[in-house]
Amino acid sequence: MAEKVAIDAGHGGRDYGAVFRDRREKDDNLKLAQDVGEQLKQNGVDVVYTRTSDVYRTPYERAMTANNEGADYFVSLHRNAFPEPNQASGVESFVYDNSGKKADMANAINNNLESLGFVNRGVEERPNLIVLKRTQMPAVLVQAGFLDSDADNKLFDENYQNVVQAIVQGILDSILSQEPYYKVQVGVFRVEANARKLLEELVSEGFPAYVIYEDGYYKVFVGAFREMQDAVELEKQLRENGYATMLVKK
Repeated sequence: MAEKVAIDAGHGGRDYGAVFRDRREKDDNLKLAQDVGEQLKQNGVDVVYTRTSDVYRTPYERAMTANNEGADYFVSLHRNAFPEPNQASGVESFVYDNSGKKADMANAINNNLESLGFVNRGVEERPNLIVLKRTQMPAVLVQAGFLDSDADNKLFDENYQNVVQAIVQGILDSILSQEPYYKVQVGVFRVEANARKLLEELVSEGFPAYVIYEDGYYKVFVGAFREMQDAVELEKQLRENGYATMLVKK
């Protein structure tokens, strides 16, 4: 896969972002960005980060990093906040304008996070945000739940690996949507809890797994590749680990 994705951990350094009790948005953003980036790399995506430590960089510097690196997509990861704690909840994404690949990616990420139990607040146009205005590629800013919502934090923490996979899969689906690609199916379930159990097992073993609800079933997949041989090699690893697999072309 030739695509390069710039992953932006919002805020950092002296800019804490939202703060709720002893929780700081900049910390959640950095961990989420690193884990999303790692999973994308495992799926063959070239990843560049706007920050990998607790440092402050201006929105303009972040946009220029993505531009100078020749990124094909830009994804900025944040947690949301409201003037009064526990008065708002849900996930939403911001785009420069609600069209094209950026809108597709924003909706895919929102829908995937909604499947984990978050309220889907939709996609909103924010043309004045520097990281959306100055980037030269499709750009999305994701608000992964409200930092000042106990309910959202519980969802975020207890389903953290699934949150990572939901964002990763939204990005991958958008990248791959125009061309055929290959992925490995590991399980099909009528009961969501059974699919989630297998998902957690696969993720704990380091496989880039995710769940998709399709045709009335919860299907567990691993990976998403343009080249069939990459999927075949992953399928071999899964079989060596004792999993029954099926190669799927989409």
